[in-house]
Amino acid sequence: MREISAGLISETIARLCIEANIKLPEDIKCALECGENREEYPVAKEIISCIRENYSIAEGTNVPICQDTGMAIIFLELGQEVHITGGDLYTAINEGVRKGYGEGYLRKSVVRDPLRRVNTGDNTPAVIHTDIVPGDKLKITVAPKGFGSENMSKIAMLKPSDGEQGVKDFIVSAVEAAGPNPCPPIVIGVGIGGSFESCALMAKKALMRPVDESNPDPYYADMEKELLERINALGIGPQGFGGKTTALGLNIIAAPTHIAGLPAAVNISCHVTRHKTEVL
Repeated sequence: MREISAGLISETIARLCIEANIKLPEDIKCALECGENREEYPVAKEIISCIRENYSIAEGTNVPICQDTGMAIIFLELGQEVHITGGDLYTAINEGVRKGYGEGYLRKSVVRDPLRRVNTGDNTPAVIHTDIVPGDKLKITVAPKGFGSENMSKIAMLKPSDGEQGVKDFIVSAVEAAGPNPCPPIVIGVGIGGSFESCALMAKKALMRPVDESNPDPYYADMEKELLERINALGIGPQGFGGKTTALGLNIIAAPTHIAGLPAAVNISCHVTRHKTEVL
């Protein structure tokens, strides 16, 4: 049994909250550069150039890439041979979020109740998803999620008879309906299968895969490529002003489902697709 202190977890979460909000992952940077090089429409090219300049300034001056520093979404892979000492795991995580958003001067965007709308003042509580895995490590991924793009996400309980084409059409229509609202160019996470709630979670987890990595299943790799081409052909373009770069990437996670069901979920992320991972 390996021991990991709650204090170490809090410190790690705090640092990851700050780093994730300041520095974009390299795959997103590369995708933006490719998008700028690919664009022929001057307005679209200029917008991506401004986006790239913005993230360079953020990284160089240690300020957030976007004013919406997101709701803290935390993914944990907890080894079954790990014992947390000095406190409980979820309290440690929320203390880390509180510390990171305070010390990093990050905007606090969480309200305590969805209808009474009183801000908690420290961006807690975080949304925490935990998977128990073999081993003696704790893998932490912090993914701050802004709600301009989150609000454009959709889930559909399709019929099995809708089939592959029905799923594809739903995904494309979700992006088309979102239009300029999620600050394109966007990254699209897709969940297919499972149940109502697990399908949505798969869509969010899909956003964690680098956009330059293909799906390990050739069937879904081909679907990702086809859907990305269809979406970029919509002509929404950067910030909705037209162009070839509506989306930087589209990642699918699929899972077994019921014989009577075909759930499909689309979780949209803006070009500020932030996530930072560390293994303890």
